[in-house]
Amino acid sequence: MEFAGRALDLTRPQVMGILNITPDSFSDGGVFYASSNLRRAVEHAHAMVAAGATLLDVGGESTRPGAAAVSVEEELARVVPVIDALRREGLPAVISVDTSKPAVMRAAVAAGAGLINDVRALGADGALETAAELQVPVCLMHMQGQPRTMQQAPRYADVVGEVRAFLRERVRACEEAGIARERLILDPGFGFGKRLSHNLALLRGLPALLADGLPVLVGMSRKSMLGQLLGDAPVDARLHAGTAAAALAVYFGARIVRTHDVAATWDAVRVAAAVAQIER
Repeated sequence: MEFAGRALDLTRPQVMGILNITPDSFSDGGVFYASSNLRRAVEHAHAMVAAGATLLDVGGESTRPGAAAVSVEEELARVVPVIDALRREGLPAVISVDTSKPAVMRAAVAAGAGLINDVRALGADGALETAAELQVPVCLMHMQGQPRTMQQAPRYADVVGEVRAFLRERVRACEEAGIARERLILDPGFGFGKRLSHNLALLRGLPALLADGLPVLVGMSRKSMLGQLLGDAPVDARLHAGTAAAALAVYFGARIVRTHDVAATWDAVRVAAAVAQIER
């Protein structure tokens, strides 16, 4: 797949490193927030690429349950300088922008982003048209509800079937808007409006999502589903569970694993890929 001039082979598993430019993300909020930490963010990006990341996902608004909304102006101020700095560094990785706002999409792509990663699957007003104009790949994620309330009462009769149906509809909408199917990536949205049982069913059901022929991205790094499995383990005690989940996802066919912990995840991905007879 081509990402604004940079090619990435999605027939093989890839690792996406997370770079949150927020004060309140659930795992690393505040670490790279504020202009004074720009160099620190760039250094962390270098470290993630050295550890195996081939994509870097830059986000300026937390989507954890209960997080406060961020204005367009604030999100632009957070992410654009970082994306511009990463582009100037010439890192051998695709720069992704984690946003749902059309104005941020435009500014981020102009600054050097080659992928739009949208938790609302281009559902915001103007997002579909903007992505079609920008002509960069898009990751469409499933979410039941909205980030601030999504975990209050999620319900499904058939979580795998309902997620697949939603993503199919969004793919159809993208194609009708002029976004080529070849530029689309799917994300089942682990932890976004889903209970532990839903998340586990989705992980086991990944092959059903792959049946539509589009690459699948998964993000389970440090999430509460892992904490629940480990008896309410805190965020900083979920590394091993996260690498196990990443390995399972790759074994079941995921092509991009989004993670805070690149080195450990890349090791797990390589083992799973070898078992699944996928060569990177």
